[in-house]
Amino acid sequence: MPPLAQSDLRGYLILTAGYWGFTITDGAIRMLVVLYFHLLGYSPFEVAMLFVFYEFFGIVTNLVGGWLGARIGLNRTTHIGMALQVLALSMLTVPDAWLGVAYVMGAQALSGIAKDLNKLSAKASVKTLAGASGSGRLLKWVAVLTGSKNALKGFGFFLGAALLELTSFRGAMGLLAGGLAIVLVLTAALAPQDLGKAKDKPKFTEVFSRTPAVNWLSGARFFLFGARDVWFVVALPVFLYSVLGWSFMQIGATLALWIIGYGVVQASAPKLLRPSPGKGPGARTAQAWAAALTLCPIALALALAQPMHLGLTIIGGLTLFGVVFAVNSSLHSYLILAYSDFEKVSMNVGFYYMANAGGRLAGTVLSGWGYQHYGLAGCLWISAGFIAAATAISLKLPPLHARGATDAPASAD
Repeated sequence: MPPLAQSDLRGYLILTAGYWGFTITDGAIRMLVVLYFHLLGYSPFEVAMLFVFYEFFGIVTNLVGGWLGARIGLNRTTHIGMALQVLALSMLTVPDAWLGVAYVMGAQALSGIAKDLNKLSAKASVKTLAGASGSGRLLKWVAVLTGSKNALKGFGFFLGAALLELTSFRGAMGLLAGGLAIVLVLTAALAPQDLGKAKDKPKFTEVFSRTPAVNWLSGARFFLFGARDVWFVVALPVFLYSVLGWSFMQIGATLALWIIGYGVVQASAPKLLRPSPGKGPGARTAQAWAAALTLCPIALALALAQPMHLGLTIIGGLTLFGVVFAVNSSLHSYLILAYSDFEKVSMNVGFYYMANAGGRLAGTVLSGWGYQHYGLAGCLWISAGFIAAATAISLKLPPLHARGATDAPASAD
């Protein structure tokens, strides 16, 4: 495996640091909106609807963002995303009387665009910076980026809940906007220019992937992330607050620790999966882990029906689901880069995360609707159905060296 160029390492560290700063605000704003608007008397379904534009515009952004990144460079799309997030946070510093549903949905739309511009740029840049250094290094870099991001998103969940308890909703948003503005200025000055910019300007019609492996993986990703959000986004925080009577700090700390642990598992995925030296895992590994994940929400739904301590049951179920889901997520994040060639990596990643955002949108809406009508157990059964669909789609994934895995590094399947 060739040594890593110092300039590539520097670029990776700068972009990762910017991604970290953005991710903290993304986790914080989500927790702030869920808890604050539930406190104002919004029903679970109404709270879920506040995130509809966030997820919908994430779909649009991923579709267009990959094409945009290939044309103007991933460095620029990263910082456009940060600037939009600063604007979205600033919009929510207005007096409470202004915070109507339409206004909050508009701010969330900007935040959704910002989040997915930043995420697809960071993920696609890993493939570009890693170059042709092999599957083993690519898996390691993706795992570190994804794992650290989720650990810091967990911190953002806690920070959002803590700020809501210690200060006002407006004050919290102002602090987050100011902190991210500082990160934006620093990374814009230091990050490499023209990263990920294609030599030939791609046409917009090329945003739709023509690689079967990318399409199947994107379909599996839709159901995988829908399965998580259908019970995690709205149903779980509302259940902990209204049924178990937990405080904002307890809810924020619990979800933060879960996401941090989830991130640690993601970062450790190369050791857990134990691929062959210099190679990455393949399609069959993804299929096996997806099948294992299907059992987790089923087990938790059945446990909730038993006369046991609900708090301990939730913590145990969260832990089990988090570990297995984290490995699934790392596998997918690796495979989308391994299945993509260098010239089209940002476009393939954009298409893939469009499916990811679509799954999150479906999961978010079903989280509010399902909890309101069927409770947390109902949301878990919907989650199990989504994961079963992801497992079935994963069976169509080809080996990395097969036709359709365009210019991917060779890997043991």
